[in-house]
Amino acid sequence: MAAEHSVPARLVKQYLPEIRAVVRNHGVLDLACGSGRNGLFLAGHNIPVCFADIEPSALEKVAARLGASDRSAKLWQVDFEEPDSRPLAGKKFDAILVFNYLHRPLIPALRECLVEGGLLLYETFTVAQANVGRPRNPTFLLQPAELREWFRDWEILLDVEGFEASPPRHFASLVARKPAGQVP
Repeated sequence: MAAEHSVPARLVKQYLPEIRAVVRNHGVLDLACGSGRNGLFLAGHNIPVCFADIEPSALEKVAARLGASDRSAKLWQVDFEEPDSRPLAGKKFDAILVFNYLHRPLIPALRECLVEGGLLLYETFTVAQANVGRPRNPTFLLQPAELREWFRDWEILLDVEGFEASPPRHFASLVARKPAGQVP
């Protein structure tokens, strides 16, 4: 696995204490986990993680990196984009990680399956990314302030839209806490 696919996102490392503080009964969902870099980092800190991805081969690699000793991790092969499916219905998580993935119809389900007081860490590309590289399809790119707008009624701990030069990427990052008594 390439080194960049094994290093956790800066945001996950930065918010480790907050993630650890909210994890009680439901663990963390690493949604569209790919190489599992973020969830593996948390699992390495004894935080239960559900690794979810459409690709069985990605989950096999995560399983290999976890080893047989980690019983708190779950692997979930799932297509979050399957029409008319509701894969998150009835599920609950203490924290949710979403990195480099955007499927707008999933946002209401994310709002619903996070427990009260739970944390959402979301980081993906903005429309400006099309000027410097992939993805270029606007379906996978956030409009300015779009991510913040979806969670405007939550406690926003971090809201950044920016650019990093190496590798070049335009991104939006959000860390939000679901308030108590929040209706999805």
